[in-house]
Amino acid sequence: MSTNILQVWIARLNHFIWEPRIESPTAWQQRGFGALRIAYLTIRDVVFENQLTLRAMSLVYTTLLSLVPLLAVSFSVLKGLGGDTQLELVLGNFLDPMGERGREITAKVIEFVENINAGWLGGVGLVIFFYTIISLMQKIESAFNYVWHVSEVRSFARRFSDYLSVILFGPVLIFAAMTLSSEITTNIIFKTLLQYEVFSFLFKLFTTFIPYLLLIVAFSIIYIFVPNTKVKLGAAVAGAAVGALLWELVGWLFSSVLSFDKYVAIYAAFASLFLFVIWLYVSWLILLIGSTIAFYFQYPEYRMQQRRLQTLSNRMKEKLALAAMSEIASSYYHLQPNMTMHRLTEKLHISSDLLSPIINSLLKAQLLLRTDADPGEFIPGEAPEVMQVVAILRAVRESEEDEMMNAARIPLAAEVASLFQHYQQAATDALNHKTLKDLVRPADTTRDNTKTT
Repeated sequence: MSTNILQVWIARLNHFIWEPRIESPTAWQQRGFGALRIAYLTIRDVVFENQLTLRAMSLVYTTLLSLVPLLAVSFSVLKGLGGDTQLELVLGNFLDPMGERGREITAKVIEFVENINAGWLGGVGLVIFFYTIISLMQKIESAFNYVWHVSEVRSFARRFSDYLSVILFGPVLIFAAMTLSSEITTNIIFKTLLQYEVFSFLFKLFTTFIPYLLLIVAFSIIYIFVPNTKVKLGAAVAGAAVGALLWELVGWLFSSVLSFDKYVAIYAAFASLFLFVIWLYVSWLILLIGSTIAFYFQYPEYRMQQRRLQTLSNRMKEKLALAAMSEIASSYYHLQPNMTMHRLTEKLHISSDLLSPIINSLLKAQLLLRTDADPGEFIPGEAPEVMQVVAILRAVRESEEDEMMNAARIPLAAEVASLFQHYQQAATDALNHKTLKDLVRPADTTRDNTKTT
């Protein structure tokens, strides 16, 4: 009986969220239902699908391997700036929900970091040392790319430069933020203002919320720069606000509910490690949850009650191939910046995970070329005046065929073979002499006119 009642209430909730009986909802009502749908979809992705939890577990494993090397690099940078104590403070704040055991782990990790000597590691040791750091950054990018439905990865050169920037400049930003905070609080003018009750109250209020605000800023930066796609500021802040709130709430529950003595009785000396791994897992999962919220906030078209595997029909593949080639050729002729994957997805209103296979088919057929710029730009593989539309369509239709599986291997009756051949020939004749140039608007032929004059 209780199960039936629960199912009835779940059905009512679904009906309320996805089929509200409001004829003319106000803007606030629309935002409210949008927030409810995002919450529903996020819970669905986390609870009923395993990808986010699996990726969080994978990040925990890689973090354990690369934590000391990563902190060693950060410690070296901060030590050069005279702010090596800042690293211990940041790590201590991260492990604060673990209470006394968190402080013990912080002290032990810092001890490991201080004992690392590059001369002792040797050449092979240094390679492994940096490999673990790069591996962590790659796994982080891969997890966030999955959330944002991005299949195109950064080039190796861009990955290396971006990761190196994060590793080197991250500690500098931490040092600058803490130094600035210290300078402000010790300033004479600031101390004078605190003597007034209003400013004192505002300062206490600010210091109460500043950890939450700093978390929002940190999460927003991660959501904007880590995925290999353009994340709008509003979406990043929305996801970061929820993620930071979850972080604070779960941190409070973690420190209040968990009893360390109970785990000592079960796991003995491994109790600290056990709690540390749990907190790492929860932290990564919260980051991915916030990123998921940002994704649904930015792309309302993905807010569907039932997740379905998005696939393209053959007709859509052909239309997208022609549309993409038309946009690329138009940019070429109009002397505009060359098209990138991101610009194409915005122009065609489609996600990169659906467009990438089509672009790869055109690249494979050499109808498209990718430049060495980062991010890669696309230009026509040959002059649009001679590139046949039939060749573009054929590249998409035959892209997944190979020597083992192709149309020639399928046995056909004579009647079927004849009909198929006539159908193919009729399509070719209908597009006879049609080139990519014909798909470009006459007003977009600036480059062509410049060449001829």
